[in-house]
Amino acid sequence: MAQNLAANYPAHLQSIRSRHDDALAETGFDHVVIFSGSERVIFLDDSAYPFKVNAHFKSWVPIVDNPDSFVVYTPGKKPVLLYYQPLDYWYEPAADPAGFWVDQFDVVMIRELADAKAHMPKGRVAFIGEGESSFDGWGFAATNPENLVNRLHWERSWKTDYELDCIREAARIGVDGHRAALRAFGSGASEFDIHVEYMRATRHTEAELPYGNIVALNEGGSVLHYMHLRKKAPAERHSFLIDAGAQFNGYACDITRTYSANGSEFGELVAAVDRFQQDLCEMIQPGVDYKDVHMRAHLEVGKVLHEMGFVDMTPEAMVERRVTGAFFPHGVGHFLGLQVHDVAGFMANREGETIPRPEGHPFLRLTRVVEPRMVFTIEPGIYFIDLLLTELRKSEDSKHVDWAKVDSFRKFGGVRIEDDIAVTESGRENLTRDAFAAASTS
Repeated sequence: MAQNLAANYPAHLQSIRSRHDDALAETGFDHVVIFSGSERVIFLDDSAYPFKVNAHFKSWVPIVDNPDSFVVYTPGKKPVLLYYQPLDYWYEPAADPAGFWVDQFDVVMIRELADAKAHMPKGRVAFIGEGESSFDGWGFAATNPENLVNRLHWERSWKTDYELDCIREAARIGVDGHRAALRAFGSGASEFDIHVEYMRATRHTEAELPYGNIVALNEGGSVLHYMHLRKKAPAERHSFLIDAGAQFNGYACDITRTYSANGSEFGELVAAVDRFQQDLCEMIQPGVDYKDVHMRAHLEVGKVLHEMGFVDMTPEAMVERRVTGAFFPHGVGHFLGLQVHDVAGFMANREGETIPRPEGHPFLRLTRVVEPRMVFTIEPGIYFIDLLLTELRKSEDSKHVDWAKVDSFRKFGGVRIEDDIAVTESGRENLTRDAFAAASTS
């Protein structure tokens, strides 16, 4: 992996430079300054929130943990990294920058944030980042200019070989965590202890996770972003849903699996969702409209609900009348990369025009036509959510629902299966399934 990264990074950086060259020329800027971000002090406290780096910054350099640093770029010139390394004995300063990427930059060490001002270029400078008030008087022509940012976000839709390597490695790390979590579930562990085993296996701190782990036993699986991590194991164990990722060099994976605690009918539901999730993955190839994948997911949800006796309607009627939305309320997936919900999911062009979601599907995060080098998730589910089921019970379609059966499944929470997919020239690479397969043979 390290050899691949070193070999592929120069071409990656050249792609990043070319994207910025074009975007700056089109928008009338001479230079761009990209800020890593600053630590934010907790209200009425003297310690800081966990630091999260600006995604634009980490697209240039694999630095995710050093605030108050800058990339300064002028087309045609070697990029400059202003690297923050204070003189400090309260906290350990960042180590000297090192690795396969360093010689691609002119590195300047700064001891104070204010020291960076002397290294700002002259002319029309675009600033990308937060903390705008800290830079009053620094001479920036615009902060986060929409026309420039739109163009950069558009170009992030396609991943370089280096980026694909990073996401593959994130998937490998995430799969290690998922396998450890399943072992902990099998031993009877609580949600919190399962989470701890995941962290141990991935060698991540919580601040390093790309998003907070969703570790849900029983009814917790019906809460889409369940975050409780209860420390006491339930008296009865029915189901286990884990949605947890990892990151490598600032790139994320996003993996979800669901398991039945015994041989109940819920296990059949998990298997059914897994089967059609793989069918959705097999749909992926260049030219496919991602909206069609989402609508196909709803049709497959309807088929499972009909075949397992939850709803006595045709799958097509369930989709048309939005009954499937009561059991599958979210989108089938999203772009993935520098951010878990990566940017540009709705963009129609580099100017920032958008492609609308299908009517009645407000939570879909990706409406693009699939192209090679795109990376996104495929994550259908079937849930038993009290709020949505109450609304369905009040509707005229309630008479088609076997409410006794639905009620018997509430204790399981729900099912979600999620894989990360990289689009190739002729089809797809399932990064998640490949990582699970490799781990099972190692």
